Amino acid sequence: MRAPLARRGNALHAGAWWLWALGLAAAASRTTNPLLLALIAAVAGYVVAARRTSAPWARSYGAFLKLGLFVIGLRVLFSALLGSPLPGTHVLFTLPEVPLPDWAQGIRLGGRVTAEQLVFAFYDGAKLAVLLVCVGAANALASPARLLKSLPAALYEAGVAVVVAMTFAPNMVADVARLRTARRLRGRPTGGIRAVLQIGLPVLEGALERSVAVAASMDARGYGRTAGVPAAVRRTTACLTIGGLLGMCAGTYGLLAAEGAAYGVPALLAGLALAVAGLRLGGRRSVRTRYRPDRWGARAWLVAGSGAAVAVLLACAAGADPQALRPGVIPLVAPKFPLWPAAAVLIGLLPAFVAPVPPEESSP
Repeated sequence: MRAPLARRGNALHAGAWWLWALGLAAAASRTTNPLLLALIAAVAGYVVAARRTSAPWARSYGAFLKLGLFVIGLRVLFSALLGSPLPGTHVLFTLPEVPLPDWAQGIRLGGRVTAEQLVFAFYDGAKLAVLLVCVGAANALASPARLLKSLPAALYEAGVAVVVAMTFAPNMVADVARLRTARRLRGRPTGGIRAVLQIGLPVLEGALERSVAVAASMDARGYGRTAGVPAAVRRTTACLTIGGLLGMCAGTYGLLAAEGAAYGVPALLAGLALAVAGLRLGGRRSVRTRYRPDRWGARAWLVAGSGAAVAVLLACAAGADPQALRPGVIPLVAPKFPLWPAAAVLIGLLPAFVAPVPPEESSP
């Protein structure tokens, strides 16, 4: 059961990392308890530190973490400047209030700032910040190219476009750095509008040459050729896909909103089933093969299942003890640390022990 050294043959499926991260994000959406939110962020950070590689896209977790902290600060700042309908008795300070016309009733600029409204804004911003952290963890652990390669055949063309864009972007950055270095060695300026124009022309020329080469290779490999599909199948595919996406949107809203918890899970499952059926039918138009496809093994099931288990257990905890997962601010009390929901969150640490170990982090 010891985690093996990561190789091309046993690499974890990129979709498993995303399902794990989305499970943690769904769990974070069910609570505003800052202690549980901090625990979810810590779990995601530990798994990223234990299983990320040295690839450039693996460094995105820090950027998402900084973005989450910025969101918290911005949410608290807006609450102090724009006020809040939440009543409070602990006045911290009073800002100069700007008078507004009658049609702007319910909105104020400035005025008194209470501890209750700032704490409520902090709780709300922390939940959004942890959602961003979970997405950052998925970006840091899952290879974008391998994830797009695993897309259904119906989304093959969109996946290829994204892969080409992601491949060309680093090349353009490298071209700009190379040209700036060359100009600096020749004693020419690298800043200013004139320098930018002189650097931009060779970069654009190189991008066009690579585009022509990629287009020729894609045409030689048969990209864009589709199989003949009856009109009835095309219409059925469109209906299933649109209906599935609408059902998934309704189910997601039901899971995130407290008043829609009753229909959230059934609508989400029904929409997911319709979308999968639509994608399967739509894949008949694309005639293609996959070179060395990623396999969904037992470790991928464990990683994805750990995230799903955290989401399900936190949803049950939110229904059983809502006060522990959504602490109130009136009266202003310290949030409690619920034990068994915290233990459920720790299930999310399972990928740090079962996922293959990156080569650079292996011990001799």
